[in-house]
Amino acid sequence: MSPDYLVTHSGGFHADELLSSVILTRLFPQARLVRSRAPDWITPGGDRIIYDVGGDYDAAMQIFDHHQRGAPLRDDGKPFSSFGLIWKHYGRDYLLAFGLPQANVDDVHASFDESFVLPVDLMDNGALSPSIAGPLADLTLPALLETLKPVFDEKDGDAEDRAFCNALAIARSFVEANIGQRAAKLRAEDMVLKAIGETGTGRILELPMGMPFRAAVVKAGADHLLFVVHPRDKDWCLTGIRRSDDAFELRADLPAAWAGLTNGDLEAACGVNGATFCHNGRFIAAAKTREAALAMAEIAVQQALQAAV
Repeated sequence: MSPDYLVTHSGGFHADELLSSVILTRLFPQARLVRSRAPDWITPGGDRIIYDVGGDYDAAMQIFDHHQRGAPLRDDGKPFSSFGLIWKHYGRDYLLAFGLPQANVDDVHASFDESFVLPVDLMDNGALSPSIAGPLADLTLPALLETLKPVFDEKDGDAEDRAFCNALAIARSFVEANIGQRAAKLRAEDMVLKAIGETGTGRILELPMGMPFRAAVVKAGADHLLFVVHPRDKDWCLTGIRRSDDAFELRADLPAAWAGLTNGDLEAACGVNGATFCHNGRFIAAAKTREAALAMAEIAVQQALQAAV
């Protein structure tokens, strides 16, 4: 049954009910969003979903609070906030409404829960301190969303609801962008895996456009690949492949003699007409044509293999 009302608490807001509202308003756009603590509103009924208020968690009754004694915990004992509860019960439907293929829903649901939802849950419950982010503590998403609250001496009685609506639009943009990026990576994975199959034992992976590729390279076990070549708007790009997600070390660097050179100087250094740029960090280079980019890649492969002997 589609609800007529989406009910959360009035007063100051936090990331968990804002982000819960993102999910629910996408699924039930015709429902009226109500911010109240009045008993008539926060009592379960067939016409409403209640979250982050009401003192109970009962999915069948469509109430999702986490402030009461005996509040729900994840299987590993970590606490839910209202966001985690709403994502648990409505996240898959949200992903389908977003346009994600059914085959990808469970994977994206789990990965978004782990990397986006869970940190919000933990911070809202005091189980994770923003201070672990050091100087970036005030730039975490929950902290940034809370800066959108009205100031303490705002006299307008509608200020909190107005600020909530403004913050909701901003929160929505982050959720939708994050999900969109995850969906794009899955689309890219299919394309990269196909290209890896066509490359065979070659060391250079050619892609039809710029796209995320490392996850698919790892998934395919393509440890032999050293460089990636793909077209850009007006030229071609040659890039290395990182050894891990959390470090910049590459499987192979571009030649040291190319570092920081452009145009004629780079052409002279590598012997390839059409070479236009090599980053001083030796992780990316550019060329005017596909043929020039592939020629540079072949030279880089040979030098990398010789250096490894």
